[in-house]
Amino acid sequence: MIDPIALSFGPLKIHWYGIIMGLAFFLGTYLARYNSKRSGIDPDHVLNMVLLIIPAAIVCARLYYVVFEWAQYKDNPLDIFAVWKGGLAIHGGLIGGVLAGTYYIRKHKLPYLRLADIFMPSVILGQAIGRWGNFINQEAHGDVASAEFMAKFPAFIRDQMFIGGQYYHPTFLYESLWNLLVFGILMLMLYRFKKFDGQVFFSYMILYSIGRFFIEGMRTDSLLIADTLRVAQLVSLSLIALGTILMLVYARKSKQSGHSHNSME
Repeated sequence: MIDPIALSFGPLKIHWYGIIMGLAFFLGTYLARYNSKRSGIDPDHVLNMVLLIIPAAIVCARLYYVVFEWAQYKDNPLDIFAVWKGGLAIHGGLIGGVLAGTYYIRKHKLPYLRLADIFMPSVILGQAIGRWGNFINQEAHGDVASAEFMAKFPAFIRDQMFIGGQYYHPTFLYESLWNLLVFGILMLMLYRFKKFDGQVFFSYMILYSIGRFFIEGMRTDSLLIADTLRVAQLVSLSLIALGTILMLVYARKSKQSGHSHNSME
């Protein structure tokens, strides 16, 4: 088992979860700034937005998780602040990030969908990296898996997924790999096949949600409504439907306008 604490300086402990999340935010920010330069948008706007988006995303991701898992926090409310133990819901983080980003964009009168397209590859890359924080904390895994099945994986993954005397499906890995695939598709779309503003954003909504829907069905720690409905699956279905509708609407508008927003040169 990997020690979740990477470094200790007396009472100060630095957790792998925090390091991995920090790496995800750093690389995502760097990529968004790079993409903004290629799209003709001042990269300083990206940095200013990130300074709002990151804290908003973390706070909302935690609140989203705590609301659905209140039973484990009501008697120990101080644990709400122990984010290094895990318990950040990505859908809550997306809500917080979108709200903060929308506030900044509206305030500075920037092109909303173009900036959304710029940010989405960073978001999915950050999600792919962030899942390894779940790996360290031995969370976001699936149901029991056989030793024969787990023998297909590298030893460090196999050993970390051996919990309480049993192996568990590394669903964190499945989602991380899916997210990397989506990242590649979004980057290719952004630079080669983008026809209108919002195309990358809507594609993210659809593609990420398809993978999340199926992988969520394998997990054993899903947030539930009425003890039966998986919240992430319901949200994923909603995002697939919404993303598809928006994609069709904006593609039609682009076609009717007689011109397209070309991919980045």
